[in-house]
Amino acid sequence: MDDTEAGRRLAGLAELTARVLARPLPTDVVLGACAAVSRDLADPGSALYGRLAGQLTAAEAAATLAELAGALTWQALERKLRRELGGLRPERLTRPDGRETVYESWAPVGLLVHIAPGNAAAVAPLSVVEGLLAGNVNVLKTSSSDTALAQGLLAALGDADPTGLISERVVALRFPSSRQDWLQALCGQADAIAAWGGEDAVRAVSELAPPGCRVVEWGHRISFAYLTRQAWGDDSILDALAEDVCRFEQQACSSPQVVYLDTPDAGEVFAFAGRFAERLAKVSDARRAPLPGPAEQAEITTVQQLARLEQHLGLTRVFAADDGSWRVMADTRPALDASPLHRSVWVKPLPRHTVTATLRPMRRYLQTAAVGGSRADVAELSRALFAAGVTRVTPVGSMLEGYEGEPHDGVYALQRYSRRVSVRAPGEEFRSVACLDDLVAPPVLPPAPQAPLLGKEGVQRALASLDPRHAHLYFRSGGSTGTPALSVFTCDDYDNQMCAAADGLLAAGFDPARDRAANLFYCGGMYGSFISFFSILERLNATQIPMAAGPDHAMTAEALVTYRADTLFGMPSYLWQLFHAEADRLRAYGGIRKVFYGGEHFTAEQRRVLTEEFGVEVIRSAAYGSTDLGPLGYQCTACEGSVHHVLTDLHTLEILDPHTDRPVVPGEPGRLVFTSRTRAGQRLDRYEIGDLGRTVEGACPCGSHVPRLELLGRYGDVVRVGTYFVNYRRILRAVQERLGYHGEMQLLVASGSDREVLTVRLDEQYASDPEAAREGLVAEVTELASAEAEGLLAFAVETVRRETFERTATSGKLRTVIDLR
Repeated sequence: MDDTEAGRRLAGLAELTARVLARPLPTDVVLGACAAVSRDLADPGSALYGRLAGQLTAAEAAATLAELAGALTWQALERKLRRELGGLRPERLTRPDGRETVYESWAPVGLLVHIAPGNAAAVAPLSVVEGLLAGNVNVLKTSSSDTALAQGLLAALGDADPTGLISERVVALRFPSSRQDWLQALCGQADAIAAWGGEDAVRAVSELAPPGCRVVEWGHRISFAYLTRQAWGDDSILDALAEDVCRFEQQACSSPQVVYLDTPDAGEVFAFAGRFAERLAKVSDARRAPLPGPAEQAEITTVQQLARLEQHLGLTRVFAADDGSWRVMADTRPALDASPLHRSVWVKPLPRHTVTATLRPMRRYLQTAAVGGSRADVAELSRALFAAGVTRVTPVGSMLEGYEGEPHDGVYALQRYSRRVSVRAPGEEFRSVACLDDLVAPPVLPPAPQAPLLGKEGVQRALASLDPRHAHLYFRSGGSTGTPALSVFTCDDYDNQMCAAADGLLAAGFDPARDRAANLFYCGGMYGSFISFFSILERLNATQIPMAAGPDHAMTAEALVTYRADTLFGMPSYLWQLFHAEADRLRAYGGIRKVFYGGEHFTAEQRRVLTEEFGVEVIRSAAYGSTDLGPLGYQCTACEGSVHHVLTDLHTLEILDPHTDRPVVPGEPGRLVFTSRTRAGQRLDRYEIGDLGRTVEGACPCGSHVPRLELLGRYGDVVRVGTYFVNYRRILRAVQERLGYHGEMQLLVASGSDREVLTVRLDEQYASDPEAAREGLVAEVTELASAEAEGLLAFAVETVRRETFERTATSGKLRTVIDLR
């Protein structure tokens, strides 16, 4: 655009910021766009790689684009978010302590202006990405002499975001700093300014900042190495130090400019400098050095010649390459001096007991210290160096390397680009509100990926090639619908899921401040339900009695009474057995007020018994989920039956036609397909879980705008027998409605000598006449009558003791359909 248009838009930044900030930017939108760009940057054959490489020299392109690709991966940015802002969705107003109705989140500072440096191509776009992760409107100013690398990368980020939220939050400009009117227009409206550069540049920016504007200074820093006697005698350490010197020609803030020795002896300093010069010569010869510019060369010459003059005073000694490609300057004075860079290194004495006093006057400029020594040396020297003002301690040879989530210059950038905000709400009215944002608007979700549907077999095959770095926690399914399947999570994946499920449990009416929870889910055999709910309750800071399901019902009931448990967590089939086996004791106790279940559902009659005979006030799903996907949904206090809110913090849901792969009309039943958006390791894109369901239209009475679905059973509930399809749930509904049955039911399918055999197994406590039940089912379920009449099926009903029902060993779930064919 021309200057007139640019000036007009700059004048409207305040209005733009106010309008854009009204729409929150979910962090997973940023993560998804960055991950897409990262994949392109890692592929030299991609169009984006070609465009951006054209902005750099051949020597710079590969290293710079690889640096950007690594920094923009989902894993790197998620780790950064978790380290710096405490979680994957820091922008959401949630309760840090489940016992209190206090909500906190990280909010953007507002309009964040980035004044980028000219000597580090990756810094500008990465600073804007940090601003986006914090939700800000970002204005990037680069020099008119810089390439358009940053602008090209940010445009690609906008293109990779289908929501359009990123594009409206990024303004990228190139103009000279002499345009003071434009700089004033930028900085004068800023809520924060990220300024990269030396003292003069930062001072100039600070003078333009309005009152109250946060100036985040990323100024020049000095780094050095510190070697003990043991370390400086090791040639491998000296070679590693020489590599640090040669990388990037010491242009990085973390490059070593000085080597300190733990000695007061000038002779040792001079001797070491000679040895190190030999090692530096070897490493430098293997790394061709670019020629410094005239100004840089003039400074190098000046510093080197002054050091040569001081040799006559016994203060210094200079070792330099004949071609001027490197130089080592020994100096007996310990004060920190900046190097002229381009493979120029000072060597100085600094006994460890004087480290803090000697270096502290330069504390504003200190950054990285590479320490060579024993473990005890590293521990002792790190404390002294931190007291002096150093912010990073690294091994020798890795000064320019970092790790995901590492603080920069002693602070976390995302916290500097954010504000911590809070809402204190009245307790009773908000006890079941986990997140205030859900009361405002539906969540902004990226569309499902363009990928083929994924089934259980595909998931199991993919585990064979899963990177071990992403395999921290191993769980197996209960096997209620077949062979137990393996699922693998990173620790961060697991934590994300447990935090989301904890919010769901608050919405379901669990009160960590008052409820005393007994965890009666099954444990062992790599099954995850007990462990998961232990973690969920722990994150809610809840009172918990972690008992697990066990065969000794009397001992369990005694513990419930002794420890005054009033809330039970467990599988319906186990809890139903417990209430019946210990009915007299639990009735007399009368203290069980809430039951939260998972994996199955209580029937209407079972709910009636628990409510009327045992005084249970709340019976609600603890979570809808699976071992492979984790928690998928939750019930609020207004959800009835099998209706759940979708855990949109974790997943995107599609509902597809039962017979085709096309989306159904909203409200129509279909196959549930989930894409897990927060898994760093085992990716589950468009995973067909095996459940049927439909969306529930309209606003939820609880006030939440999070989408709802109604679960309609599993594919496995329908079995083909005698050429007819028989639905387990339809048979169960028939015995409940026609016969008043309220126990458990199991179907057994077997091959007979001349026809297939279907047996309905009922609990003898609730069905005393199996023949009457058989006649009622034949009259009610037309498929059974037709199959029998055509001689294709032998149908029977049997009544058995409750303990006869087959259940999965790990989860305790009732096996609803047992196919013996």
